[in-house]
Amino acid sequence: MNPTPVEEFAKWMGGSAIGFPPNSVISTFALDSNEIKPGDLFLAIKGARVDGHDFVPQVLAAGAVGSVAEHSVPGPHILVENLVLALGHMASHFRSEFDGPVIGITGSAGKTTSKEFVAQAVSSLGPVLKTPGNRNSEYTCPLLWAELQPDHKAVVVEMAMRGFDQIKHLASFSKPSVGLVTNIGFAHMELVGSRHGIAVAKGELLDALPAYGTAVLWFEDDMLEWLRLWATSAVLTFGYEDGADCRITEYKANSWHSAVVKGTCLGKSWEAEMPAAGRHIALNAAAAVLVAAVIGLDPAEAASHIHEAVLPPMRMEVIDRHGATILLDNYNASPPSMTAAIETLAELPVAGKRYAIIGEMRELGEYSESAHRHLGSLLGETDLDHVVFFGPATGLTADQALKDGMCASKITMADSLREVREFLDRMQPGDAVLIKGSRALELERSLEYEASH
Repeated sequence: MNPTPVEEFAKWMGGSAIGFPPNSVISTFALDSNEIKPGDLFLAIKGARVDGHDFVPQVLAAGAVGSVAEHSVPGPHILVENLVLALGHMASHFRSEFDGPVIGITGSAGKTTSKEFVAQAVSSLGPVLKTPGNRNSEYTCPLLWAELQPDHKAVVVEMAMRGFDQIKHLASFSKPSVGLVTNIGFAHMELVGSRHGIAVAKGELLDALPAYGTAVLWFEDDMLEWLRLWATSAVLTFGYEDGADCRITEYKANSWHSAVVKGTCLGKSWEAEMPAAGRHIALNAAAAVLVAAVIGLDPAEAASHIHEAVLPPMRMEVIDRHGATILLDNYNASPPSMTAAIETLAELPVAGKRYAIIGEMRELGEYSESAHRHLGSLLGETDLDHVVFFGPATGLTADQALKDGMCASKITMADSLREVREFLDRMQPGDAVLIKGSRALELERSLEYEASH
């Protein structure tokens, strides 16, 4: 953010500046008391276990210019009634100064990858402002708008869903003109009760679109028709099947690091080289091409920029470990993303043996048992050389895999990350292993063995 007088910034937030020295300015924010840099404005977030207000003296000692707080705290602070609403007010101020296309992105999987692809697909317009990393919450999403500059031509906003009304809130200040829903999956089901609840919560993005806007949806999603009914604007689709407005006609993995995808979009051909392999990743590319077409760009031109995207860690990330190949896709796990990752492992070239380290899928609610058993059926039909299971629910997966043809000698139940690390240490050059599980399991820590010994 450009340096802004604190009194003016407090006004944008609907708050009151208290105790700041004359001529104080604000230009950077911090949400973590351990990451304070001199001059930061600290956001005192009251969480379920930790209250940021308690750390205000610590951040002031570290050089923070002040804090934003919901009650009186030591030192300079902007007093607001509700921090979430105050950040939304601030974001609305910046959003009101932008009249270019705003693309909102949500979905149960693929949000961040789609965001990176969309940002590249529309880059021929000029500079694009996009959500950094996965800063997509009610606290971090508003901060994106503070980075808006006069030369930005498009804004790509990633929106998280952790319950009803969250996307509604994020859209209230982002005001997207295009809304991309990557898919309706299973994540956070315990917060909304069912997959229909997930669709309702994701559908808040469609409800926020203006009449002249466009909803971009996955053609093969079994919730598609329900989302169509929810949408109040035009609806266009992407997918593999006939009938999709942006249809993938060919997919080929070149290597562990890249793949080529071809298709047609609104009657025009396109071809993209992706910086990752996976048929599910190709869907993200098709969605990006369609979004670009919606805002008036040529599909072929848009697709030509997708190879420039840099995907965040743990999204089909390829790691070399002493000549063995690790496919780390551990940001999160759901039945569709599990299936896609396993299929990608099966189709990529491997000189040695193929392994998988499968962690449990969390936040599935009543679908947990059926989802883990379905995964077991899929694994039972593969020719993987060995599978390591981690997490209590994967006992169901292993049981089903055995019932569907997997040999018991090919299964290991790991009780700790140490056992996972020990399995990795037995891999030979030329072998390949997929590591996939819910974020909370932190399976990526199994790769830190040598650094800690």
